[in-house]
Parts: sequence; structure tokens; C-alpha cells
Amino acid sequence: MQIPAALRNRRYRALWLGLLISISGSQMQVTALHWHIRTLSEEPNPLALGGIGLARILPVIIFSFISGPMADTFNRRRILFITQSFMALVALALAALTFSGRITIGWIYALTALQAAAVAFDGPARQAMIPNIVSAQDLPSAFSLSSIAMNTGSIVGPALAGLVIASLGQEFTYLFNAISFLAVLVALVVIGPVKQDDHQAPGIHLKAALDGIRFIVSKPIIFSTMLMDFVATFFVLANTMMPIVARDILRVGEIGYGWLSAAQSVGSVGAGVVLSQVPKLRRQGPIFLSAVTIFGLSAILFGLSPQASRTPLAGSPFHAAFLLAFVALVLMGAADAVSTIIRNTIRQLNTPDHLRGRMVSVNQIFFQGGPQLGEVEAGLVASLFGVPFAVVSGGIGCLIGVALIALKWPELHRYNGDEYLQERAATG
Repeated sequence: MQIPAALRNRRYRALWLGLLISISGSQMQVTALHWHIRTLSEEPNPLALGGIGLARILPVIIFSFISGPMADTFNRRRILFITQSFMALVALALAALTFSGRITIGWIYALTALQAAAVAFDGPARQAMIPNIVSAQDLPSAFSLSSIAMNTGSIVGPALAGLVIASLGQEFTYLFNAISFLAVLVALVVIGPVKQDDHQAPGIHLKAALDGIRFIVSKPIIFSTMLMDFVATFFVLANTMMPIVARDILRVGEIGYGWLSAAQSVGSVGAGVVLSQVPKLRRQGPIFLSAVTIFGLSAILFGLSPQASRTPLAGSPFHAAFLLAFVALVLMGAADAVSTIIRNTIRQLNTPDHLRGRMVSVNQIFFQGGPQLGEVEAGLVASLFGVPFAVVSGGIGCLIGVALIALKWPELHRYNGDEYLQERAATG
């Protein structure tokens, strides 16, 4: 084991630590919101849980065509100051409404939409800024570490959500999240000014957004990974139905719900740590396709897990069905981390700096559109056929999608990971 290369960079290290704390708070809030909606519903209501997906994705679709050109035109660090501060205020509003007893599902949807609007601007600026901080050689290490931060936060956050809801109350999850945004704001101060390529600043207009779309379509290796991301996350979405799985099917309560919500991130952190130790990752295309395949197979296993025994194990409050579900989610998380790290590296290395914000803004429609629209799809299917069927059929849909995309774009099979170096050498 050695210190990952990107962590030796002082500015990236400050940003990484800030994100680690902030993501923990954000994931605690996401987990708490799902539980809150289930609590406010008199009966299990998959549609109410699925509806939050629309609240998250519609602002992303609307604002992504603006946020990309903004990240390529204006100072990315300054954009992050604004978005992080705004998201902290939204979390405070959720806390205040819950403290006062005036919270409703409608308020949750509305505030979630406002936060999603901020995320639409935050994502392109943050991801496009990372290559401005670290070298191209250290970029895979940086994205491995970003995956570790995201998924460590996704372990700590959901686990804390269950504990905080059970001991202090729902409103404190939102309050603690608001406080956690201070970590990123402090990190941005520590980082100081960040240079970016502003010689080709596109401005804020339709042509600038369309330039980003045209670039992505012209790069099959980028477009195919985006489409794969959308298909996989659209069909495979376990977290949305997690409150019903934990409370009404597995019957493990708030603590068990917290651990199930964190399980995918346990696997993701493990995979991220392993990949952060690999100096040069080769055969990235075949590894990427294998990871998405394992992702779909693990979803099927998770959907079948309630069929296992629900008799409590000796010396444990949990049972075999819970443990099988937990293992399946760990495998899903590990596979997702591998595919995420590879596809992020592919996109950033194959995109010029003056187009990175627009590339990320289009990508986030795929990256967030898949899971958020998938929440709606899962809610509809679960309301008609039940939650286990929705999860198993989603895993099957993912596998079919992987096969079709791999056949359509054979470049994915052949991608090694150093093609961008050859392209730069050829162009001088």
C-alpha cells in the first residue's frame, strides 16, 4: 500500500477531505428523505418514493444546458462557492420545516428540486476543475479517490441517518448536512485560485451548449459510456425502494435500513482503494463491460434475497435474507465503482479543457437521469408487481442493455486506456 499519487497534491487533498465530509452529510440527507417520505405515507407507497426522482432530474435536464457553458466560461471555483452555500441553505430549510412540524411530501419535493438545480451547476464546475488541479498522469488516481470519498460518505451518511433518526429525530439529519457544507467552503479557501483555459470561453448561449453535444456524439468512446451509464442505472436502482424493503419486507427497522443503504458504498470503497493502488490500468474497456455486467447480476441477487430465511440468526438481530441482501448490494457497489472510475477517466482524458464543463453537464443528464428516472420506473413497476419483481426485472434489463451497447460500439471492447496519448502525439 502506498499514498495515492493525487493525495500528494496539496490542493486536491484539501478538496478531497472537504468533499468527504460534505458527501457524508448529503448522503445522510438523501437516506433520511426516503425514510421521511415513507413515514409521511400512511401505507407503503412506491409511487411517492419514485416521485422524488422526478424532483431531482427535471432541474438537471433544464439547467444542464446552461451549467456546462457556465463552467467553461466563468471561474469554476467561484461557482462552487455559490452552489455549496445554496445547498447548505436548502438543508437548513428542510430542518426548519421538520422542526416546526410543517413538513409535507410536497415541501420535500420542492426543496429537493431546488437542491437538484444547484447540483446541476455544481457538478460540471467541480469535475471540470479537477484536471486543473492534478496532472493528466494522476487523473485516474484522483477519480479513484473521488470515488472513495463519494462512497465512504455513502457508508457513513446512511449509517448515521439511521442512528440520528432513531435517537435524535428526522430534523437533525438535515441540520447536520447543512453544517457539513462548511467543509467544502473551507477547502475552496485553502485551494486558492485555480487556473483554467479561458482563451476559448464559449459564453452562455445555445451554440455553446450544442458544441458540447456535438463533441460527445463525435467521440464514440465517450458517448457509449454515457449511454451505458444511463441504461444500467435506469434499470438497476435499489436505494429508492430501500425503505419498503427494510421496513415492510425484511422488517429490520431504522438501523437495518441505514446499513442496507450503506452497503453499496462498502463495496465501492473497497474497489476504489484497490484501483487507487494501480498505477496504470490497462484493458479498461473489457473491465468496464465486465463491471456493468456484475452490477446487473448483483441486482438480480438482491431482488431474490427476500426469498431467503427471515428467522433471526443466533446472536444477531438480523437474518439470512438481510445478510444476502447486504452482500448483493456490496457487490453492486464494487462493480459500480469500477465502472464509474473508468468512465470518468475516459471522458476527462479525451476532452479538451475548454469543453470539459459542457461535457460534464451533458454527462450528468445521463448520470443522474438514469437513476432518477429509474426511481419513477421502479415505483411504477413495484406498485403493479411488487418491489422484488421491480428489482429483478431491472437487473435483467441492465444485462440486455449492456449486450446491445457492446454490440453497437465495439470500440468499448478494444479500449485500452492510453489512446488519448497516441491521439495527442499524432496531433502534435
